Amino acid sequence: MSECIALRHVAFEDAGLLSGLLAERSFSLRYLEAGVDRLDPSAILSADLLLVLGGPIGVYEEDRYPFLHDELAALRARLETRRPTLGICLGAQLIAKALGADVGPGPQKEIGWAPVTLSEAGRKSVLSALADVPVLHWHGDNAALPAGAVALASTAACPHQAFAIGETILALQFHIEADPARLEQWLVGHTVELGKAGIDPCTIRDQAATFGGRTASAGREVLSAWLTQACPAR
Repeated sequence: MSECIALRHVAFEDAGLLSGLLAERSFSLRYLEAGVDRLDPSAILSADLLLVLGGPIGVYEEDRYPFLHDELAALRARLETRRPTLGICLGAQLIAKALGADVGPGPQKEIGWAPVTLSEAGRKSVLSALADVPVLHWHGDNAALPAGAVALASTAACPHQAFAIGETILALQFHIEADPARLEQWLVGHTVELGKAGIDPCTIRDQAATFGGRTASAGREVLSAWLTQACPAR
């Protein structure tokens, strides 16, 4: 059985819809809790697949969250090998920073369902199923495009919503892995952020009822296509 390691920063932002897709491909899924579990660089380097999941901290807050130093170092070593790696939200920003790109606060928070604009490369990529499909955004930071990366998607407030390096490294600022049936965990876990942003959780809940099923279907298609591309033997 192949091994997938997921670096998790907050309990409810997990592999979500990816869990079933991984099981179908005979991957075992093992979580490493950032800041709690020891991040063994050799294990992260050797895993058949690495997921770097989301969370409400900034990649530039190493002084407040010292574990980020080790996480970035382990991720940097893995990225040099071009082994299959998927970063989501904070995970995408960590990939960008590990590759030397700047990451910092964006002009505004993006929270809720809204579409992304696919680039020409994005329309020809595994993200093609997201054309005109609203996705779940939940971030305030933006990442610059790392050297050698191809921009795949954008919004007005975030020029680099998705980028890829070759066929094995994919970074997504938005969430297509989130299971809409478990949205209440997000609303409770991020209640302070929602309050500070002046966003009523009822608004997000209504959006989930309207768009969640469609987004989940497109998300599964995208993630399945990427797994097939990045891990062709699985």
